[in-house]
Amino acid sequence: MALAALAGAFVADQTGIPAYLLPAASTIDVSATDYALYGMLGCACAMVGIGIMRLIASIEGTVKRSPLPLWGRPVVGGLLLIPLAMASPQVLSSGHGALHLDLTTHLPLLWIGALLLLKCLASGISLGFGFRGGLFFASLFMGTLVGALFAGLLAWATGVPVLDPTSAALAGMAALAPAVVGAPMTMAMLVLEGTHDFLLTSVVMSAVLVSSTLVRQWFGYSFSTWGMHLRGETIKSARDVGWVHNLNAGRMMRKGVATTPAELDVASFRQRFPLGSGTRVVLIDSEGHYAGIVQIPRLYADGVAADAPVANYAENRDVALPASADVVSVMERFDQTQADELTVVGIDGQVLGVVSEAFVRKRYAEELDKRQRELMGERAGRRLSRRPAPACSTGPAFPLHPAVAGCR
Repeated sequence: MALAALAGAFVADQTGIPAYLLPAASTIDVSATDYALYGMLGCACAMVGIGIMRLIASIEGTVKRSPLPLWGRPVVGGLLLIPLAMASPQVLSSGHGALHLDLTTHLPLLWIGALLLLKCLASGISLGFGFRGGLFFASLFMGTLVGALFAGLLAWATGVPVLDPTSAALAGMAALAPAVVGAPMTMAMLVLEGTHDFLLTSVVMSAVLVSSTLVRQWFGYSFSTWGMHLRGETIKSARDVGWVHNLNAGRMMRKGVATTPAELDVASFRQRFPLGSGTRVVLIDSEGHYAGIVQIPRLYADGVAADAPVANYAENRDVALPASADVVSVMERFDQTQADELTVVGIDGQVLGVVSEAFVRKRYAEELDKRQRELMGERAGRRLSRRPAPACSTGPAFPLHPAVAGCR
């Protein structure tokens, strides 16, 4: 990709094609106050981005619950877009032409605010009613409106132009896009590539970082991962997490575990399971369903009645893992129960096996280490070192799950 980009730039330069430049007017010197103001702009873009994503999800959910047929949803959406387009054609399409027009024309504040509201509604209606497309360039266009509106409101509140409207619009463009679609560094470099203005890019970076960080902390999703979340997925970033779902309790459990009826008395249990024959036994009820786990040494302790049922000494009677539970859910359940082993059951409640906490954490650490090596470009089967990989890395490329943060 880098080679293709460089080749394209060299060819364009040799053929005399003028560079694509966005209008940037750095007429005001950048100070520490400007960085704070652009950080506030990033905060505003974060809130607008979260609002846009929730608006689209709300409209989409309402449409799905409505009796409209699939073929009728785009029709109704198109009818709803007609009055918005009559107010301004800029609300249609992605806003390529409108972006350049608004950057070079100083519009009234009321019109900028109305145009931003109409564009948000148009995007929500389009995607909510089943239109194809996304929010990449639409977020750039709406970001310019947020930036211009922010600069205009500052000038109206103070009585003097605090921020250059064009520079604020470009900063808003770069700050709203990562709030919606992600890729903060890409959006910041887009401003640098489009303006060749390093001074402007420095303040744009502050807005981009604030916007991206706040959306990550307050909301946790980009537009694409938010859609996956609404469909039941747990992904929050572009990193492949499919291995988390594949590494489930059914794959990690130990089959062939010892079982015994829950109504069995302690004396019979001692005859069947002598001290030292194991550590734990899974109890099952009369229908073969899971009824708890009992520790063998506990039933040999003083004070245990020989005629009492072993069910009286069972642990985690109502705690079991489905075979489909992923490794993260399994570790969270271990954290909640503080148990060393948990039983895996089927859909009908039948005992399938037992999974231990130590093995689950070991497998999670191994898979995490494997994904880290793949992320760094190391091929499967080839290691940078001949020494075996540690079970738990002390400096991961991304944060470990809290359940294994204390692994040694």
